[in-house]
Amino acid sequence: MCVWYASFWKNSVFWKNYYICTIKYSNPSTFKTFHMNYFKLFIVEDDPFYGELLKRHLLLNPDNDVFLFKDGKECLENLHLNPDLISLDYRLPDLSGYEVMKKVHIDYPNLPIVIVSGQEDVKTALDLLKEGAYDYFVKDNDTKDRLWNLINKLREKEKLITEIDVLKEEVGKKYNFSNIKGNSQAIKNVFKLLDKALKTRITVSITGETGTGKELVAKAIHYNSNRNKTPFVAINVSAVPAELIESELFGYEKGAFTGATTRKIGKFEQANTGTLFLDEIGEMDLNMQAKLLRVLQEKELTRVGGNEVISLDSRIIVSTNRNLSEEVRKGTFREDLYYRLLGLPIELPPLRSRGNDIIFLAKYFIDEFCKENNISPKKISLEAQDKLMKYSYPGNVRELKAVIELAVVMTDSNEINIDDINFSSSDSVSNFLIDECSLSEYNRRIIKYFLNKYDGNVVLSAKKLDIGKSTIYRMLKNKEL
Repeated sequence: MCVWYASFWKNSVFWKNYYICTIKYSNPSTFKTFHMNYFKLFIVEDDPFYGELLKRHLLLNPDNDVFLFKDGKECLENLHLNPDLISLDYRLPDLSGYEVMKKVHIDYPNLPIVIVSGQEDVKTALDLLKEGAYDYFVKDNDTKDRLWNLINKLREKEKLITEIDVLKEEVGKKYNFSNIKGNSQAIKNVFKLLDKALKTRITVSITGETGTGKELVAKAIHYNSNRNKTPFVAINVSAVPAELIESELFGYEKGAFTGATTRKIGKFEQANTGTLFLDEIGEMDLNMQAKLLRVLQEKELTRVGGNEVISLDSRIIVSTNRNLSEEVRKGTFREDLYYRLLGLPIELPPLRSRGNDIIFLAKYFIDEFCKENNISPKKISLEAQDKLMKYSYPGNVRELKAVIELAVVMTDSNEINIDDINFSSSDSVSNFLIDECSLSEYNRRIIKYFLNKYDGNVVLSAKKLDIGKSTIYRMLKNKEL
């Protein structure tokens, strides 16, 4: 049985309208964060019956979070809760609605405030609107419905602003083919396939070692296709615990399980009309593979705990560093799902097979890092280039970038020399064998390497090494690792 607890906090810097719930499991290497979108409303009303009436009505929408205060002082004392809207009675026992509004806008100038008054006074309404009130409502039986509609409009406005910001950010990054650098024949073959991927909405399966740029290629396909103005949604399957992957992909309804206090929209819905990128698809367990296959075949889903059937129109791009055909042979990956996802296969070459692209990329990373950090341009010596060409790059392009940026920092001149190039990992089998250890010691080192690589995840390390997890647990128990 999985033991978990939940903690909530408010992150008002990056996600203004989100509560963040971190659920931690008894296995410390397994955790997941959910974002639950709430709209927080303050109702400041000295009539407790009327205030409670508004609160109950607005809470009919489970996405609303309503706080009721009896006077202006209570409202001002709780502004640290970051409301999204304040409904403010014009006549309060301690301060007038106008006074409260002015105090709120000192620290929160953009916070929308609706003044609710029992008097239909046009002059007062105009004066308040001129002073910064978002709207003015007359207190009657329709007030609750006006607030309801206003909340929906504000949420829609916030959603549009967020989508525009996301699009601006992605367009600014210019995910086009020019961001995939190289002149080797291996990378030119990739460019040809990318060009074919743009002409239809065929599923694309990207394979390659870690660090070869699979997500970069996926984004290049999306942002150069006719879906470039729609969402690009990515999820790393290996980073999500098996028991959470279904709700992460398909979403869930309020009350679907303990802790599901509101509806959650899954990645498939987020990517509707856009592109869904399933990274490390080979890590998905067989039970979830069957559910994914059904969604891909039917092009529709039902949220966990729900009955509503939701139609889908998403382009699917998957990636893996595994040989999926081999996984099918071993019985760890469904054959029918394999052929459903195969689509247009694009294999990204490892950096060690790209020849002079290593130097081409090194010079590009030097120039980019110098520009970003206002450093004078650097050259790279022939000896340093020779050292770069002889290395095998187990971390591929990602590793080369890290090595080059460190070299720029370490050099004391305008030229990067051989001593400025430092590799953190072994660059050949001979380096690994140089200590002439026993076979059991080599096994210990290999297992320790994979445990470090996968943050202590025994199950994943055992799967990668194709050994029983009990072997690793035994070595941990005997303190061999």
